[in-house]
Amino acid sequence: MRVLITGASGFAGNHLARLCAREGDEVIGVSRTGSVPDGAGEGVVVDLRNTMAVRAIVRAARPEVVYHLAALSSVGRSWDDPATTLSDNGAGALAVLEAVRHEAAGARVVWVSTCEVYGALGPLPVSEDAPLAPANPYAVSKTAGELLAAVYAAAYGLEVIRARPFNHTGPGQRSIFILSSLARQAAEGRLAGVSELRIVTGNPDTRRDFTDVRDVVRAYRLLARGAAPWTRGATPATQGAAPAIYNVCTGRSVSAREQVQLLAELIAPVKVDHVVDRARVRAHEVMDFRGSHERLTKATGWRPLIPLRQTMLETIQWWESELAGSGVSSPGS
Repeated sequence: MRVLITGASGFAGNHLARLCAREGDEVIGVSRTGSVPDGAGEGVVVDLRNTMAVRAIVRAARPEVVYHLAALSSVGRSWDDPATTLSDNGAGALAVLEAVRHEAAGARVVWVSTCEVYGALGPLPVSEDAPLAPANPYAVSKTAGELLAAVYAAAYGLEVIRARPFNHTGPGQRSIFILSSLARQAAEGRLAGVSELRIVTGNPDTRRDFTDVRDVVRAYRLLARGAAPWTRGATPATQGAAPAIYNVCTGRSVSAREQVQLLAELIAPVKVDHVVDRARVRAHEVMDFRGSHERLTKATGWRPLIPLRQTMLETIQWWESELAGSGVSSPGS
């Protein structure tokens, strides 16, 4: 199967390219750097804001599946520069949809969104029927992209499946995200030979739903191959029909405190001193947020397989390789 992955040089895109290549897919990975993991397909340089360039690449690639992962994905950085987050993510979404419409109308599109579109409101676990309530510029940009994809699907008959991943983490993730940050600190401490490691966090009791990135990309590929692209009773010709939506999550949440405790177990006998920085504690913190993957499981049989302990251990090991200068520069497979 010929697949095109936007954002293939990114964290999840890198893992998805590896998985698809391992399963026998022909992979075309597009990004601003054009990099893909060794042996995981062809990398192509493109700026997704350039609609005609994206069309040319899709025309040449003739994909059967398009995975749209590319986005500026940091919530914190979206507050620092909301204009860039909104403009870049919006322009990229439009360019991909226009390219598929004109050059690969028969391709199935797995549109990767985010749990941030829910805004952490309502009962837990969050289902796909929860209302959209984006609460930061990044979430607004992803909500707009989802709605645009639904409009294109209804208007032009595109096969679009929307995936809403919750927090995902693992080897290869940048250290601006909590588990990877903890893993990097642990790796730095072990490489330095320290006997005690000081870990500073904000509110230790906030809970989030973490899935290993390798489980997440496995869900994307299953959605591309098996899930119905339309909600029950709808067809591409139905006026106003909405593409199906699937949460990708574990259904369980874990606190920052529990993550630090797990880290301490994994790097023993190094002692961990967990310090809570009150300056990092937000006044109106969402204390718990987790999703339901029932719809995804019914559609594809997917379930999360990799436990958090394994994810954290392998992320520590990845950071040790990175920091030791071993030449490892891409996520583990």
